[in-house]
Amino acid sequence: MSFRLLTKSFISHRIAPTLSARFYATKKYTASHEWIAIDNGVGTVGITDYAQSSLGDIVYVEVPEVGSQVELDETVGVVESVKSTSDIYTPLSGEIVESNESVVGNTKIINKAAETDGWLFKVKFSSQEEVDNLLDEAAYKKLTEADH
Repeated sequence: MSFRLLTKSFISHRIAPTLSARFYATKKYTASHEWIAIDNGVGTVGITDYAQSSLGDIVYVEVPEVGSQVELDETVGVVESVKSTSDIYTPLSGEIVESNESVVGNTKIINKAAETDGWLFKVKFSSQEEVDNLLDEAAYKKLTEADH
């Protein structure tokens, strides 16, 4: 078997399924500037890049406790910057299944990568209807343009 065939086989069986799974996550937004990436019934939540740039240097973060049951629009955390303090609201009802403790210890992650490494928590959601009511990227962009 040639190297080319081995490489093709490795990529198609090992790497490709991982890569394609990432592209199927759906990203939604809230009017209160949270983003949520939906993947297999779990939503990863953080503040948007727009929110972090409006807040400025973030100095304190509080994330929800794993195992907590939360309701739509419930305050679940806090992000504090040198300019102001902002509550974090859950965009979906469900159970908190993971919190990003690394942002608690290193708040700069949110300023550097708000919509990737700076995620705050993951919620196993209980209502597809709540997901459907969130903003898509175009609607969120229109909302932020109206703020200017």
